[in-house]
Amino acid sequence: MPTDSEFILDSIKQGCAMLVDGEFLIDRLVKYVGNGRIRWHVEFRGHRVEFTTGQLKRQPTFRRKIIEQAGVLPPQRAGADYRRWALDLRKNAIELPWRDRPVDADFAIDRITSYGNDRWMVDYQGKAIKFTTTKLRRQTSFRKRMLLKAKVLPPQLDPVAYRKWMDWLIQNATEAAPQTSDTLMSEKSWLDDLPELAGWQNEGTS
Repeated sequence: MPTDSEFILDSIKQGCAMLVDGEFLIDRLVKYVGNGRIRWHVEFRGHRVEFTTGQLKRQPTFRRKIIEQAGVLPPQRAGADYRRWALDLRKNAIELPWRDRPVDADFAIDRITSYGNDRWMVDYQGKAIKFTTTKLRRQTSFRKRMLLKAKVLPPQLDPVAYRKWMDWLIQNATEAAPQTSDTLMSEKSWLDDLPELAGWQNEGTS
């Protein structure tokens, strides 16, 4: 496993743009509070990079995550200078409740796969989220599970619009390849109830 420094050097060799102070200006920092945790989202040139407080405080981690998700290398600052910069950044952050985190523009899943027996897998930005048909068809369940697993809250749709969108997704789902073993996805793993998230009420039958 390469160190932070080795990772950054390798990225530069592969053509990563190395920015200087005048070029590296983040668009905004959002502090998400709720569900027992604080998360920070650095928005930079159309990219949204998520950090914990500890990751934001550590310059090697900050630079590595920006490289991984935005493809650019922020400038190297002296230790005290970086700490002051990160502190000023946090002081001026926009604060929002976590459950109201806005979804990325033009929300669209990458793929939905049918595993038969009312089991589905939704792929979204590298995350694979399991659903039963019941949970997929209920918008409250869908949004709650996406928030829990992919850390994103899909937009609230009109109930009729949501049903039409979900029907279209189901009709165009990809069929999963036959499984040689049930160890990968047991029936229990699909039907386990989700832990309740702070701020969500028990959903009705609608």
